[in-house]
Amino acid sequence: MRPAAELRAKIASGEPTLGVIAIEHVWVGLVEICMKAGLDYLIVDGEHASPTGQTLVDVFAFGRIAGFPVLYRPPKTDADSVRLALDMGPCGLMLPMVNEPAQLDAVRDGIYLPPRGWRRPGGAGNRWVSGINYDNWKTEVEDDLIIMPQIESKIGLANVDAIAAHEVTTHLACGPYDLSAHLGVLFDPAHPVLLEALRQAKSAAERHGKTLWAIGPPAMIGPLGLHFYALTEPVSFMEAKLKELVMATRGG
Repeated sequence: MRPAAELRAKIASGEPTLGVIAIEHVWVGLVEICMKAGLDYLIVDGEHASPTGQTLVDVFAFGRIAGFPVLYRPPKTDADSVRLALDMGPCGLMLPMVNEPAQLDAVRDGIYLPPRGWRRPGGAGNRWVSGINYDNWKTEVEDDLIIMPQIESKIGLANVDAIAAHEVTTHLACGPYDLSAHLGVLFDPAHPVLLEALRQAKSAAERHGKTLWAIGPPAMIGPLGLHFYALTEPVSFMEAKLKELVMATRGG
């Protein structure tokens, strides 16, 4: 799975690894836009939006063919939901609201074939492999999968070390908006309470040779010294830039 392997290498290098997370208006052309913009990856959100199955399959397929990493955030983290998400063909998953390492045991069952898990592969995700034998799946898909549990609550933060240490965790992720709500500081990205919680998550990730991902403004990303993060949500970015253009035009 070349796109996933290359993204892993980019993150490990410590270089700025930049992407976006798309919640609304997901379409195949968005992958090409991300590539031309010089981004390193795209995450498609299925937790807060519901792109159709065929749209997701097409977006993931284009990423696979173009060699560009496209990950997916499924709505649930149970084994069946994870298995079905992988059947559509992303090169990794960002998992919402992971509170306990036991949730990742279920994820393991959903991403690995027996004997490591219980996955029954099918669908468009089969096109990642050159053959259908176990060795093909392990070396061409499973070994490169990017799995990113999100710490989004006080419970998850209390268990962050065990979540970071879990065998399926490639890197940790934080949902700063949800986490700030649980911490009582919704939404102040520069609040000391939120920054301290994110530092705690970052330290847990680093203790286990992993990296923390987040999305947020420079006031949050900068103090944390993160190098792997999402710059924005594309539709929100478009709205902000349109507002700037309208204001400049009316003012002019």
